[in-house]
Amino acid sequence: MSAITVAQNAFDLNPGLAAIGYGLAAIGPGIGVGLIFSSVISGTARQPEARGVLLGLAWTTFAIVEVLALLGFVVYFLATG
Repeated sequence: MSAITVAQNAFDLNPGLAAIGYGLAAIGPGIGVGLIFSSVISGTARQPEARGVLLGLAWTTFAIVEVLALLGFVVYFLATG
C-alpha cells in the first residue's frame, strides 16, 4: 500500500462524524477567546494603566486561537470532500 493511498484513506470519514468533530473542535477556541478577554477585563480593572499592553496581547492571542478554529474548519471540508 503506497503512502498516497494511506493518506487518502485517512480522511475517509462519515460526514456526520466529521461535523461532530468540527463542532467539538470549535468549542476549544470559543472557550479560549472567552478566557483571553475575561483576563484583559480583570487585568484592566486591577491596573488600568496597563490597558494598552493587555489589549495588544489579547488581540495577538485572539488571532492565534481563531486560527485553530479555522484549521478545524479546513479539516472538516477535507474530511467530507
